[in-house]
Amino acid sequence: MKIAVPKEIKNHEYRVALTPTGARELVSRGHSVTVQAGGGEGAGFSDADYEAAGARLEANVDTLWADAELILKVKEPQPEEVARLSRGQTLFTYLHLAAEEKLTRGLMESGATCIAYETITDRQGGLPLLAPMSTVAGRMAIQAGAHSLEKAQGGSGVLLPGVPGVAPGKVAVIGGGVVGENAARMALGLGAEVTVLDKSIPRLEVLDDRYQGRMKTVFSTADAIDEAVRESDLIVGAVLIPGAAAPKLITRAMLADMKPGSVLVDVAIDQGGCFETSKPTTHAEPTYVVDGIVHYCVANMPGAVARTSTQALTNATLPFVIALADKGWKRALADDAHFLPGLNVHDGQVTYRAVAEAFGLESVDPARLV
Repeated sequence: MKIAVPKEIKNHEYRVALTPTGARELVSRGHSVTVQAGGGEGAGFSDADYEAAGARLEANVDTLWADAELILKVKEPQPEEVARLSRGQTLFTYLHLAAEEKLTRGLMESGATCIAYETITDRQGGLPLLAPMSTVAGRMAIQAGAHSLEKAQGGSGVLLPGVPGVAPGKVAVIGGGVVGENAARMALGLGAEVTVLDKSIPRLEVLDDRYQGRMKTVFSTADAIDEAVRESDLIVGAVLIPGAAAPKLITRAMLADMKPGSVLVDVAIDQGGCFETSKPTTHAEPTYVVDGIVHYCVANMPGAVARTSTQALTNATLPFVIALADKGWKRALADDAHFLPGLNVHDGQVTYRAVAEAFGLESVDPARLV
């Protein structure tokens, strides 16, 4: 199969969809891998690294896309990339379509087969291709939040671990999944006072047992969120409804109850954000202030640590890429019931129900297409 790996063009996105190691695995199976010249430099992989792995280099981006059967990316395609897609091509990347109607309709118009990393499942009910980037984003959320709390960044001037004689800062994490646990773990490591809110008692039991009561676990209710809003110096939004838009858990009116200079870090921004005042930002301008509250809403947080993120992403995606390349998308998805939910758009049709419902579109059962 002809596989293309374009250079990411989203603002300050330094990741690349495939490491040279991954390219070597695909080439060894008889596939053709073409990487856009300079595509891996942001993650520390040179063109020479890819050539040594057996990949080809292509400087002309239009040629790269036009010749490909399978296109591997990290972030959702930008408008100029959507324009390059055509019927018969397969796109495999993060899509997060429930918050992007224009992108959804653009992909429908392209006629391409679009498979999303973030809606593929596993036997335990997890999201194995979202998990590595969720781990990175969760860990980054605390260091980003701690930096945003500095007075020069518009924050309150609170040091999360405190110092002897001065109490530590308070961190609330809304959502106890992969992002939430990793955020809480980092905050604990810094010495902050940490509370995790979640609606799953079994999940709270796991966290309580795993961390031996060092973090508070609270069943998430409106009252519990109100208390977190009043008491916290830093709140991390880590709520995920797979494939669907995130619920708005903190309204603008609630900001008035927060401590001036407190920080909101919305890791759910890819899915529309879980704070009413959230809007996507970039690494170039990561924060903004609303009613005295600092908001950090970077939509591609892991892109800032591109080397680690690219390696972790390829580790997770490579078995699925190999299946697509070896079998073609139809058989690969038909053979794996957990791969099948990854199909979001095919031949002008939306095949993921939560995406269709978000925009009032008709949804087609993906099982009918394989």
